[in-house]
Amino acid sequence: MPPQLTNRPSTLRAIIFDFGGVLMKTTDYRPRHQWDEKLSLPHGSVERIVHGSATWHKAQTGSVSVADYWADVGAQLGISEGDTQQLADEFYSGDTLDMALVDYIQTLRAAGHIVALLSNDSPALMEKLRALNIDSLFDPLLISANIGVMKPDAAAFQAILTALNRPAPETVFIDDNADNIAGAAALGIHTVHYKGDIHLPSVMESLLSYES
Repeated sequence: MPPQLTNRPSTLRAIIFDFGGVLMKTTDYRPRHQWDEKLSLPHGSVERIVHGSATWHKAQTGSVSVADYWADVGAQLGISEGDTQQLADEFYSGDTLDMALVDYIQTLRAAGHIVALLSNDSPALMEKLRALNIDSLFDPLLISANIGVMKPDAAAFQAILTALNRPAPETVFIDDNADNIAGAAALGIHTVHYKGDIHLPSVMESLLSYES
């Protein structure tokens, strides 16, 4: 059962979540390592190309299409178009949605909080959110490829604040990336650095509301 939040006679803060590494976590690296082994590469090699190439940065800022991004991954790995499609289908198969965190978000919404999403990702993330049936949890929902700028750039945080129509002190941002946390904090946004052993409801308790 989701944790219960105490109603307080104060103003509620808007909550901004990251996606990858917070809501969605890689819990099984075997699908990625199997591709390393298939290509006779050290473990982590395929992931470095998938997530570390210049084309991935361009996909996340909307300057190349998802199809062109994966085509470049295939070219870098020297694999066929069919194998590239198979890699794209299998690469994230070891990722798991944190259902306890989904329940907590539903609790936040029921208590009257606005819950938003700000994620560095390609446009394909929108399809994934719909497939997971969690896209309706977030309003607004901003993906870097759709706004043309990535966290920790201040413009990304300004975009979500504008969409929320809230000043920075009336928001809380949750992310697993330390650079993103620093970027948000520099603008006066309250932040929570999300780590594996964190119990988010306890950490959030003092940040959820404030005296207006």
